Amino acid sequence: MTDDPNAGGPGAGERPPRNTLSDSLRLSRRLRDAFEDDEDDDEAQAAPTGAGPTAPEPEPPRLPGMGADGEGPLVVAIGGNALLPRGARLDAEDQRAAIARTAELLAPLATTRRLVVTHGNGPQVGLLALQNAATREAGAFPLDVLDAQTEGMIGYALDRELSARLGGGRVAALLTQVVVRSDDPAWTRPTKPIGPVYPADQTDVLAARGWQVTPDAGGVRRVVASPEPREILELAVVRLLIDHEVTVVCAGGGGIPVVADGHGGWRGAEAVVDKDRTSLLLATGLQAGMLVLLTDVPGVQQGWGTPGARTLRVTTPTTLRTLSLDAGSMGPKAEAACRFVEETGRAAAIGALEDVAALVEGRTGTLVVPDGTPGAV
Repeated sequence: MTDDPNAGGPGAGERPPRNTLSDSLRLSRRLRDAFEDDEDDDEAQAAPTGAGPTAPEPEPPRLPGMGADGEGPLVVAIGGNALLPRGARLDAEDQRAAIARTAELLAPLATTRRLVVTHGNGPQVGLLALQNAATREAGAFPLDVLDAQTEGMIGYALDRELSARLGGGRVAALLTQVVVRSDDPAWTRPTKPIGPVYPADQTDVLAARGWQVTPDAGGVRRVVASPEPREILELAVVRLLIDHEVTVVCAGGGGIPVVADGHGGWRGAEAVVDKDRTSLLLATGLQAGMLVLLTDVPGVQQGWGTPGARTLRVTTPTTLRTLSLDAGSMGPKAEAACRFVEETGRAAAIGALEDVAALVEGRTGTLVVPDGTPGAV
């Protein structure tokens, strides 16, 4: 936890002035513009020859937990590929730069809402697994230990970068254990991609290591078991922290998977829990006002992978469940959003990290609202 340097004096513990919604949106737009290529930006802004004026987009539905002043804490889940863009090197400097960029986008939310941040760890835990396999004389560490290492590594970096931007705001990164069942069918059907993308002609080499792989981005990636999270052991600690207006980074990489040891305790499990499913469990347990699932694409696409693909703007669980979505990436995000909306009656959003301020307002990305909401498809 990062302590307030003025603690103990007059006004100790006061948070910095809350930004207005317009401040947050302006910051989001400036950062988005900074990371887009000029050529892409020009193309996006150019209107077709002879095109008439564009009709204004309808106002999105407004549910109680949405917006800069919405009810309940805001749970924001950062996908592994949003945290470290595809193609970026898995080295300390690239990860530091990506996390600094992420903190710049998230910090305004922490000045207007109680904020809980979760994050993926697919690229990072895969890298540690490779390093682990290369150090044979030291003995291999199981995946639950590697999950804990990535949670500490990424949590530390997010804590540091968020603290630097919140002007003395309080931030804590919390190691989080997540209970899974030893009889979960996921143990026999690995679906969670971790690590880098390998050339497809390396499939036999990877199989010789005992790894299962799946096609990804023109190559293959290792996949591991991803059982359903059942309980977050540190949920009460997270609730205590946010009740004291601490911004919390927790459940990194879906949390550290543990199973009952038969003696009233817990032992680590060889798996990587899906971060979006754990974020759903966390959001419902905290009675969050909104669940925001960040990735490296603008939203959920209808007709994904086809020439006629389009981003769904405002939709419902019933519609989302009719789509064919990848089980290792967008599928869990869509299902987490659906279940949150159904269990709470509040909104969830799926979209790009750069658009997070506008996503909270429902003005971009895919906004998921209860069935029957006017304007939803």
